[in-house]
Amino acid sequence: MPLSIFDVFKIGVGPSSSHTVGPMIAAVRFVKELQQAQLLTQVQRVKVQLFGSLGSTGIGHGSDTAVITGLYGHMPDKIEPDLIPQLVKQTRETMSVNLLQAHKIDFDENTDLILNAFDSLPEHPNGMRCEAFDENGNVLLQREYFSIGGGFVVDKDELNADEPEATIEVPYAFKSSRNLLELCRKNSLTIAQLMMKNELAMRSEQEIIDGVMRIWNTMQACVDRGLQTEGVLPGGFNVKRRAPTLYKFLQKNDVNHNEAFYMMDWVNLFAISVNEENASGGRIVTAPTNGAAGVIPAVLHFYTKFHDIEDSQQKVLEFLLTAAAIGILYKENASISGAEVGCQGEVGVACSMAAAALTAVQGGSIEQVENAAEIGMEHNLGMTCDPIGGLVQVPCIERNAMGAVKAINASHMALRGDGEHVISLDKVIATMLQTGRDMMSIYKETSQGGLAVNITEC
Repeated sequence: MPLSIFDVFKIGVGPSSSHTVGPMIAAVRFVKELQQAQLLTQVQRVKVQLFGSLGSTGIGHGSDTAVITGLYGHMPDKIEPDLIPQLVKQTRETMSVNLLQAHKIDFDENTDLILNAFDSLPEHPNGMRCEAFDENGNVLLQREYFSIGGGFVVDKDELNADEPEATIEVPYAFKSSRNLLELCRKNSLTIAQLMMKNELAMRSEQEIIDGVMRIWNTMQACVDRGLQTEGVLPGGFNVKRRAPTLYKFLQKNDVNHNEAFYMMDWVNLFAISVNEENASGGRIVTAPTNGAAGVIPAVLHFYTKFHDIEDSQQKVLEFLLTAAAIGILYKENASISGAEVGCQGEVGVACSMAAAALTAVQGGSIEQVENAAEIGMEHNLGMTCDPIGGLVQVPCIERNAMGAVKAINASHMALRGDGEHVISLDKVIATMLQTGRDMMSIYKETSQGGLAVNITEC
């Protein structure tokens, strides 16, 4: 099936799409496979192992709690975030887990949930192995899953399989930005219009509108929660939540301000608000990942707050459809996984998507949109993923604010040009992938290099 806007933007929970959302989905897949094979009631023990990046930062990213929640059968887009700690507490106190809320078994995290920080599966740095045993210790089912970024989960066969033929044909399939622009020119379509026509091949117009507006409403609710919630973030580093204080300051200083810095303060606020919610395990939208969840909402909030908009719903649709098209190019031709290519694949991609979308809603040509996307990534190339303590807090929260500001500037630069530029978006995407392959693993979401090991303990 061709990628959709609803593959790029997914409603989930924090703090990580690869390390929280992915493992939760994988655990659900595993117990559902047991149920479908009519093996669930025979299970006496389940063992889950996390490898590579999942193992090295699993605690900080909530991978352990995500697995436990998934074994109960809860999906990240459906579960109320407040329920997760309750389930984990219950599991640890009773040393048991209720598979799919239908079959209770003993569960000891010391032996049944193993984080292999220095052992990786060869296929991908975000690997999981799930095993179920009967009362005699015989293996009933074993599966290996890989969390490949943005909440996408594949099993070993799916990861190694040749690209399947599309079961649904879309009218304007594209594989590159060059191809995308050619289709737009040939058919006199904007990128958002082309995306909409492709989406219509998969679902009704009302379903698309409702789904996109649900994404936008979730982004808005996330910002609102972040503005109101004070305190410190979980994890032990006592990182203070800054969004409420900044919000109060901006409310009190709504006059006599320097317009440029005033707007920048609001952009920072929107991004910080989202990513503080993400860091605390709240409800967010992967955009295209959790670690980069604040960039696109911040830029879209900036646009709706500081621009006169006649039809806000139509502009939101145009913004998110355009952003999704750019995100699909990165997903198809490179990676959006910090464990594969560093933070350039997360905040860098989000910046590129947001820059393109902002350019589109401000009336930019398709060439200017592509230029904005290229600028947004070109100046994020080589960005490492080195979260301190394995927590999606430092430098991740501020990095989203910086990514949002970069996206706005990239859009502004593109709109001041005519769309012609030396480096194409396709070349930048290819460069990002190669740069990620050349990057040492200690700089790719393992917390084994960079800022993660160079902080001063106080």
